Amino acid sequence: MNEEKKNSREVLIVEDDREIRALLANFLTEKEMNVTEAADGDAAYSFIREKHFDIILLDMMLPFKTGDELIKILRGSKSREGNTYTPVIVISAKTEIDTRLNAMQSGADDYITKPFDLNEVYVRIEAVLRRSEGGEYVKNEDSETLTALGVTYNISDNEVTFEGRPIKLTAKEMKLLLLFMKNPKKTFSKANLYKSVWEDEYIYEDNTINVHMSNLRKKLMDATGREIIETVWGIGYRLKEE
Repeated sequence: MNEEKKNSREVLIVEDDREIRALLANFLTEKEMNVTEAADGDAAYSFIREKHFDIILLDMMLPFKTGDELIKILRGSKSREGNTYTPVIVISAKTEIDTRLNAMQSGADDYITKPFDLNEVYVRIEAVLRRSEGGEYVKNEDSETLTALGVTYNISDNEVTFEGRPIKLTAKEMKLLLLFMKNPKKTFSKANLYKSVWEDEYIYEDNTINVHMSNLRKKLMDATGREIIETVWGIGYRLKEE
């Protein structure tokens, strides 16, 4: 093994489907990543106790220990290196928005649904690693927060603040904001937002997205004095860059 390979990313793939696990492992190995495979929750737990991984790709429906249980273990305990944060990307066949949001609220950093594109998986891995290493995730003992442009989203408490002052948002506005803060580089079309938050196909004449986005942006502007979510004309919306 050459020196470059030794210094590459340590990835743990936790997936009970052998074909999917092999597909991911072969692809990421070609991307110069060091891959460890686990076919069930107990095996994954053993690996996690033995070493630190740069990122974990995690199925939710696993034998012995479920994906939810593993996330709780990761977020509720310290690694042997101290309070080291290990990003987790869930890869699951479950497509319901509540399932995705629950996974993120439990501590997952991203959520990919099956079937997936391998190149998208790689891009998501790189994005999550950049955010984690860039300090965008602030890990506390009992909570997990996302920060962007001075706005803080406490996932555990489901609370949004700016400079310590709470920003009161509706449930739908919270879900919209979470999508933007979890995907800071992504531009969402109205159809994307509607399908993700309302779990339905977007109807062109429907004014629901316009109303909710207008209210969310106004509340954020009133609280911060700056534009947090910007319009990309002809495409949709995205989180404004620093």
